Amino acid sequence: MIIRSKAPLRLGLAGGGSDVSPYSDIYGGLVLNATINLYAYCTIEETDNGRITINSIDSGTQQSIKSAKHLEIDGKASLIKGVYNRVVDEFQLSPLSFNITTYNDAPAGSGLGTSSTMVVCILKTFVEWLSLPLGDYEIARLAYEVERKDLKLSGGKQDQYAAAFGGFNYIEFLQDDMVIVNPLKIKRWIKDELEASMVLYFTGASRESAKIIDEQIENTSKKNSTAIDAMHQIKQSAKDMKLAILKGDIDKFSEILRKGWENKQKMASKIANETILRAMDVALKAGAKSGKVSGAGGGGFIMFVVEPTRKKEVEHALLSLGGMVMPFEFTEGGAHGWKIY
Repeated sequence: MIIRSKAPLRLGLAGGGSDVSPYSDIYGGLVLNATINLYAYCTIEETDNGRITINSIDSGTQQSIKSAKHLEIDGKASLIKGVYNRVVDEFQLSPLSFNITTYNDAPAGSGLGTSSTMVVCILKTFVEWLSLPLGDYEIARLAYEVERKDLKLSGGKQDQYAAAFGGFNYIEFLQDDMVIVNPLKIKRWIKDELEASMVLYFTGASRESAKIIDEQIENTSKKNSTAIDAMHQIKQSAKDMKLAILKGDIDKFSEILRKGWENKQKMASKIANETILRAMDVALKAGAKSGKVSGAGGGGFIMFVVEPTRKKEVEHALLSLGGMVMPFEFTEGGAHGWKIY
């Protein structure tokens, strides 16, 4: 039997960073994000040879190891091994034998939540294969615990819930890891207008995201007033953007995105760099209204808001920098899996 799954990547529209502990534990976080038609993929092929064969295409990892109840986390295919260990332990399973292959439509460090989305995707494949009793909330929570607690990887909570639920979501992050997902029903014309008014530009993968998040955590822990005040504004921007999107007010959407970027840069020192600032400058001079990095910063994708009639001008200007413009559409529905007998 073969089991496959896919989970959508997301754009962080507003509030990103307020989902990271300890800020979310102390003040509560609010995030507005939306999934797009770029995905993480996972395939599991059931075998009976007593081995686990791993093919992580993104990291270039290929391994064949003996089946066991616990796999050593050795820096190779850690996400796959982390999910396997948690699933076997959580549901008291015997060692499993299978081949697994994973890959993403976007590179790691792109700012679209690739790592967390992949964890959700892998977990969804196991859920489908083993008929595990996990709904969207449980999958997102377990994915978060695998990544942040078991593997000790820095980051927030929004990506796992975006990947599990899909669509436009206004997500509340409360104390004790409580999360409330509020799906937004966006009219078709508003989605069309947003897509027509946005340019997604890839500057190159970020190698600074973990350092940026760690600095953000440190700033909150040390009660850095500049950083905390900026995060309060970022959290408020999620409230404001929710209303703007529901009303289809693209000018307000653009203004909130611009202010969000200004505040985001106050959170940590490496969020902006020469490459990002150059892309921002070129796009704005070509007619973009505003822009903001998706994700932690330091590289990855930048979202720009443009007048639709000037979209091609902005795209051509950005392409002259050597990066990549990525066409996209917003999607409905989160991670899903299926079996092939």
